[in-house]
Order: sequence, then C-alpha cells, then structure tokens
Amino acid sequence: MAKDFLKGARDAYDVVVIGSGLGGLTGANYLAKLGHSVLVLEHHYQFGGLATWFTRKRGHIFDISLHGFPVGMIKSCRKYWTKEISDRIVQLKDVRFVNPQFNLQTTFDREDFTRQLTERFRVPAERVTAFFEHLRQMNYYDRDQRTTRELFEEFFPGRGDVHRLLLEPIAYANGSTLDDPAITYGIVFSNFMSKGVYIFRGGTDLLIGLMAAELRKNGADLRHRCLVEKVLTEPNSDGRPRVRGVVINGREIRCRAVLSNANVKNTLFDLVGRENLPPAYAAEADAVRINSSSCQVYMGIRAGETIPHIGDLVFTSDAKEFTSTELTDFHTTSRTYSVYYPDTRPQNAEHRYAIVASINARWQDWAKLDEADYAKHKERIIEESVAGLERYIPGVREKIDWLEAATPRTVQRYVRHWAGTSFGTKFEGLKVSMELPEQVPGLYHAGSVGIIMSGWLGTINYGVITASKVDSFLSGKEDPHVSAIASS
Repeated sequence: MAKDFLKGARDAYDVVVIGSGLGGLTGANYLAKLGHSVLVLEHHYQFGGLATWFTRKRGHIFDISLHGFPVGMIKSCRKYWTKEISDRIVQLKDVRFVNPQFNLQTTFDREDFTRQLTERFRVPAERVTAFFEHLRQMNYYDRDQRTTRELFEEFFPGRGDVHRLLLEPIAYANGSTLDDPAITYGIVFSNFMSKGVYIFRGGTDLLIGLMAAELRKNGADLRHRCLVEKVLTEPNSDGRPRVRGVVINGREIRCRAVLSNANVKNTLFDLVGRENLPPAYAAEADAVRINSSSCQVYMGIRAGETIPHIGDLVFTSDAKEFTSTELTDFHTTSRTYSVYYPDTRPQNAEHRYAIVASINARWQDWAKLDEADYAKHKERIIEESVAGLERYIPGVREKIDWLEAATPRTVQRYVRHWAGTSFGTKFEGLKVSMELPEQVPGLYHAGSVGIIMSGWLGTINYGVITASKVDSFLSGKEDPHVSAIASS
C-alpha cells in the first residue's frame, strides 16, 4: 500500500500554499504568525523549490541556486524569518569576469563598480554617478517604456563592453535581456549595487531546515510528495468563481484561500482551468511569455582534495561581444562558475569543495531532443564546463569524482514550471499575477513573474506582499496599497 503523505492532515484550512519555493514558504510563515491555519504542499521530496539542494554518493552536497542575492535579504530574513537565519547571510567579496573584452575582479558594489567604470573603462565619473542615481529612482509605477538596451545607450552610447559588465551578471540571476523593459533590470541591479552580492552560509539544506522548523513552530502544516491536482472553485454571489478547496493526491481539502507559488501559467491553466477563468483574462494570460531557463553542471571534488581560491563567482565567456542571443544559444560559450569552498558549510566536520557551472538556456533547444541526443548534449555541456574550469584550476579534472548535469527538462520535472523556466515569466506576467484575486476571489499568486520578482530577495518580498493581501481577504479588510513591490 502506498504511503499516505497527507495522513493526519485536517479536512480544512484557512490557507493552502501550493509549492515550497521561498515565496511560498515566506508567505506561509507570514500568515501562520498571524494565526491563520496554513497547509504547505510540495510535490517534490525536498522543500525549497529552486532554492534547494541534493546529495550524492561520496558525501557530496550540491546547492541548486545559493549564489547570490542583494544585502536586502538580511533585513527581509530578520523581519519575516529569524535572526538566526539573517545572521548567516554574508558577503561574497570576489566576483570575476573573464571574456575577450575585459578580465577583472570586483566586490560587486557601487564603490568598486564606480572605480572600475571610471579607471578601467574610462567612463566620466559624472556619467557613472548619474546612471546609478537614475537606477535608484526607477520604480514599477512609473511605467517606463524603455528597454535595457535603450537605457544603456542613453548613459553609455556605443560601449558594448560596459553594457556587458552591467547586464551579464543580472542575466544569469533572472534571465534579463537587452530588449526587456529597463525597469526589470534597473531595480535588480540597483539592489545589488547597494552593498554587493551575498550568500547564506550553511547551505540551502540548513536554510530550508531552519525555515521548515520556524513554520512548524508557528503552527503551519508542511507536507512533501503532495501534488496539487486541482484548485476547486464555486460560483461567487456575483458569478465569479471563488476558491473552495484543492485536490491533493486524490484527496479534497477545503480552504478559504489558496496562495500559489507555482508558475502563473501552471496556476491558471493546469490548476484552475481555462473554463473557470473570464475569457478576457484568460486571453491576457495566454499572451504572457515564459522566460528562459538554465542548465547546471555539478562538479564534486574528491574528499581530501583541495582547490585554490579562484573567486566566488566567475563569469566566463569566449564570445567577442555580449548578446542576449549568444548567452542562451544551445552552444553558448558563456557560463558562470559558482565555487563552494569549505566555509560554505562551516558546520560540517569534513571540509569539502564543489563547483556549479550555470548556463542560460532555452527550453525549445532541449525539449525537442530524443533520449540519445539528450544524453549526448548533457555530456557535451559537462565536458565543456570541466574544460573551461581547467583554465582557472589546471588539473582539476583529476580531483573531480562526481559529475552531473541538469537541463531545462530537469527543471520542468522537479518544479513543474511551464517550459522548464528557471526565471518565471516576462514582465507582463506581473500584471496577470497581481490581478488574479480580482478574477478568482481567494486565489493568490506569488511565483516568479516580471523578472523583478526573480531571485531570492524578490521572491521573499513578493511572498510577503501577496500574503498581506491574503490576510486582508481572510480578515474581511480591503487590500492595502502595497508600494513595496516597487523596490523588491
């Protein structure tokens, strides 16, 4: 008889949270602390969504997406989680860029970027200052219609090398392109530029463990291996469908509200059903574009071996010039190495090293492959990533005793995102996400939308923003105007 992963679950809750990414977990914690009964459901065997980890033989632990996030995570984690979590957030001080246009090391904060731009790239200081100040003033409500390309040309005309320095790391963080709205770049870059790039020291296994413990302490019910098959609705007094419950692993559980941390298209078309959506809203959701995805190559260093310090994040490329097309090309030469030194997990007695190569990718390139070609190209990106790493650590191949690759198909399998996206939707998805409760009362979305919500900080903050609206709904209060979205 199959194990019942819902054994002991109640028949009804105030809120059901679908998905245990950081937005779902944070929203659940916010609501649980307010006294609402909360059920968190995760179809995978691990909590965390894309902010999770996995283990392999020979003692290897790999983080899916631990590097890196802005300093604002410290404040958000202290406010919405615990001091123990926020105190473990530390800065990465060695970020490298190696490509045909430049080779540099930086602490990736405003002071050092200003120095790099003025001294190395010979950009007038007043132009750099004006650019940073302009980014600080950007917000969602201004409805800025410029693209990132147009923004760059305004401040740094004809400087493809500067454009590369400014956009490349953000493209790895959230899939931004030169032709996306400038706001989707400006907010994220400005957040990073305040004080640099940060990481959670202890690994995602410790982070998610601490979060799960805090949720349970606050009364939330957490369940893994629980697949939500359907969001159940019933006619409201005005004819709109309103939430009445969910179906999980074949069992119906009632609830007053649902907070979905799934992809917005999964939420609307798989869980609610097109037939239950107003036609005009469904058409608007159809038009939302899915963002790009990524591949990862996980490289585990044999126990007892060491590697030299080559930087915490190393952005590498053989492309003569940066283009958004080359970055996601099936045969791109651009990849980022996240290096996990022993102090990533200081709580572990055994000092271990791991390296993860991240490669931006497109779903359509991987989805169409048959199994033989799929295996061949996974081996190709593994070999290319190891060969690339050997430029910085000669002989590292002999120290690696675990190699494994993930692709957009892997992402789709484990988090069920449409088109295996690592970064949610394009900018228009934000409006559809925010307007969801107006179309289906009681249904809220806190997944990655609009690019500015990608990454750990945006995910956590959007979870809180949405949970605040859920609380207002449950309490019978009018939803407050939440301006925090403009700076998340």
